[in-house]
Amino acid sequence: MTLKYLVTGATGGLGKQILAYLVANVPASEYAAASSNEANRKHFEDQGIAFRVVNYDDPASMEKSFQDVENLLFVSTNTFDVEKRRKQHQSFVDAAKKVDVKHVWYTSLAFGGFRSDSKANVQQAHLMTEEMLRVSGINYTSVREGAYTDAFPVFMGWYPSSSTVYLPSDGPVAFTLRDELGEATARLMVRGGYDKEIVLLTAQETITFREIVDVINETTGRSVRVEIVSPDDFVKLKAADDEGGKSEAFFRAILSWYDSISKGEVSTTDPLMTDLLGRPPVGARDAIRGLLKERDYEWHQNYVNRK
Repeated sequence: MTLKYLVTGATGGLGKQILAYLVANVPASEYAAASSNEANRKHFEDQGIAFRVVNYDDPASMEKSFQDVENLLFVSTNTFDVEKRRKQHQSFVDAAKKVDVKHVWYTSLAFGGFRSDSKANVQQAHLMTEEMLRVSGINYTSVREGAYTDAFPVFMGWYPSSSTVYLPSDGPVAFTLRDELGEATARLMVRGGYDKEIVLLTAQETITFREIVDVINETTGRSVRVEIVSPDDFVKLKAADDEGGKSEAFFRAILSWYDSISKGEVSTTDPLMTDLLGRPPVGARDAIRGLLKERDYEWHQNYVNRK
């Protein structure tokens, strides 16, 4: 029996939102959730959601679960290890091609906008994966998701306790809420088309890190300040006293993020997301205000021991 939609990474933040849209808008017989953990089966099946195991390190599990799938959501793996991700993603593409999946929807990242020459460390595995998909001949759409507004603390190294934010540079970012990206991606899959294309999903507003600190101070009554330092000083300062326990190697690696941001690589906006949602996405300023008003806001990736 053909399955219209299979959502990998269904327990993750983006995949969960994509699945939620399908649950609310598509007959239950047309979609299934997938994750690498068999123990998640009961969680989904108790809700009437079909479940398949997809382990990116186990090609056999992918070949079995991708059988008779029309639209396959390919959520990129959550690792900063580019080589590990390359192997996992190649196995995914190979399995999808082998069982003749009709359309793969890959969740890429918006560094570089529509260009494919970004030097940002975080974008390299996505560019490799897009090339894997292109070379494979499989039908695909690469969905370059805007940088998550929700993740602004890790982009800035900001914590609720921070009095100073040290950065090696600043620049505009089209931050976009993860929940809205999930909804827009699901609507894109349901709409279909965009064969062998790269699309960009972003809010329509950009914001700099200095402007984010202004929002933090206005919203919370804090007096946080920004200090731009040299790249070497940034690494030393952050590694010496990072509340989240991140390593010097991490801060050295993300220098490429800031270089790309300072060059405007994450400032490109596109109207597609507004078209898909049928409304303007929430801009970064309003979104950050909302996050800060809910609680003393944190982001899990700012802490090495959080998932």
